[in-house]
Amino acid sequence: MNTFFLKVIAADHTFFQGKCQALTVPAIDGEKGILPHHEDMVIAVNDGEIRVTAEDGTVHIGIVGMGFVQIINNRVTLLVETAERPEDIDARRAKEAQERAMEQMRQKQSIQEFHHSQASLARAMSRLKATSKYNQ
Repeated sequence: MNTFFLKVIAADHTFFQGKCQALTVPAIDGEKGILPHHEDMVIAVNDGEIRVTAEDGTVHIGIVGMGFVQIINNRVTLLVETAERPEDIDARRAKEAQERAMEQMRQKQSIQEFHHSQASLARAMSRLKATSKYNQ
């Protein structure tokens, strides 16, 4: 069975490290799948859900913030702002963050503040989607 080494690094911890069969990441232009012996490249990653198929076939789901993935010589490194498992997300806090971001978007802001509010809203919505999808 073909595998590749994957390391998923968030700002404050290592989310996953080991051999795996496949990785799916949320890219700017849609989901991207990475398999063993993938062409070397760098891909920008959006807020959303990653799916890691480990060497033993188990699938690990993670909700990640923006970042990028680097593929070199059958080794993949995913660097993101945040990475958390759906079961670790507090739905109440995510809903509050969504409401705060929406309120900030309604107010007059500089372009930089607007983009920051937009990113906060996207992150909150990704987290809420994960809690409704996986924490039933």
